[in-house]
Amino acid sequence: MYRRILVPVDGSGPSMRGLQEAVRLAQVTGARLKLIHVVNEFIFDPVYAPVQLYEPVLESMCANGRKILDEAAAVVRAAGVEVEPELIETVGGSVSKLILEAVRSWPADLIVMGTHGRRGARRAVLGSDAEMVLRTSTVPLLLVRDVSESA
Repeated sequence: MYRRILVPVDGSGPSMRGLQEAVRLAQVTGARLKLIHVVNEFIFDPVYAPVQLYEPVLESMCANGRKILDEAAAVVRAAGVEVEPELIETVGGSVSKLILEAVRSWPADLIVMGTHGRRGARRAVLGSDAEMVLRTSTVPLLLVRDVSESA
């Protein structure tokens, strides 16, 4: 059964719903969770932004990522599940590739992640990390959609 479950978290509704499902699975199976949050510095490239803004914005992004991880880890601990949070910083790295690297390096035997469930043009424009993980993962993946969000 599952012993090590990787859970990417970003603070969104679908992400938190995925976390809830991962906690339930961990309680039933005795698994531990690894939470990851990715901070992509490329979205605020210093080439396009004044240097004076770059550091404060990057620090804010990292602080927000740590806050998301801390809040998610508190939920997991309150449920009596062992948890290991990790903040991953990257410059332009694909979130889906970073999730898969974390799966290999930890190593996880299940990924549980939320998805917005976008379709059509919205998915084409915004992309889907969940879909990329689904297509390329070598371990089982449980995608959890937040039904309160419209697709």
